[in-house]
Amino acid sequence: MKGFAGKRTVRSYTMHIEAPPDAVFPLLCPTKEYEWIDRWECKMVYSDSGFADLDCIFETNFPGEGPDIWVISRYEPPAEIQFIRVNDSRAMRFSISLDDGGAGTTRAIWKQVLTGLTPEGNKLVEALSDEQYATEMKTLELKLNHFLRTGNMLPWG
Repeated sequence: MKGFAGKRTVRSYTMHIEAPPDAVFPLLCPTKEYEWIDRWECKMVYSDSGFADLDCIFETNFPGEGPDIWVISRYEPPAEIQFIRVNDSRAMRFSISLDDGGAGTTRAIWKQVLTGLTPEGNKLVEALSDEQYATEMKTLELKLNHFLRTGNMLPWG
């Protein structure tokens, strides 16, 4: 589209997880997220293992977001996983880096690079506030810690 310029935002959030990276990393998987995220739903398109692996492809279709294609573009257990997520209006690179936090804990850095691909996508980029992103990340942090501590899913909200 001649004259179009995509808008971009970069956000980062550091989680403190009450388990070591070896316990956390396997849960950052489209198949395993069913165990700890109650709103999670995806369709696996391709995976060598049936779980997260390099070049794994899956689809999501969350309300208000439309269908998305996700590709795992980096897979380095238990240190880092990266997803490229694309739909008709925006593209996102989502990376999660895990570091040993000491005493059996993990410091997880979640970084999102969000870019509008259309004028509508630019509106989505501009509409997502730092506060909304932080709230979503805090909720995921609570859910992940609860699951690792109890083995049970913490309902959303």
